[in-house]
Amino acid sequence: MTRLRAVAVTLGCTAAALALTMGSAQAAPGDTTNVCASTLTPSGYVDVQWWNSAGCGSGFAPNAKQIKQLTGLPVGTVVNACSSTYPPAGWTIVSSFYSSSCQYSSVPSFNNNSWQLKRTS
Repeated sequence: MTRLRAVAVTLGCTAAALALTMGSAQAAPGDTTNVCASTLTPSGYVDVQWWNSAGCGSGFAPNAKQIKQLTGLPVGTVVNACSSTYPPAGWTIVSSFYSSSCQYSSVPSFNNNSWQLKRTS
């Protein structure tokens, strides 16, 4: 009976892990997602906005961000992104500027903190 229970638990855990892996949908090109700042920005994404959220803890520094999926966007596409992450491969920085929505530090300044990016390859 103990062996049967161990097999059942193992199969249940395997099924749960498989369901979690298969259940996570891929974001479409250009989709945005809100996450806490403690979450690393995945490859192919850029940060596009920062703010404070009670759901992500407390403190003076912005602790939430919106990220945008750039993978799959056509060549020639232009997007604005916060300079808190590097642009993905195939994207070129066209210009830099200040944006109040990209203040990702508890010590804000009016220095350039955003980029205009263009898909070049």
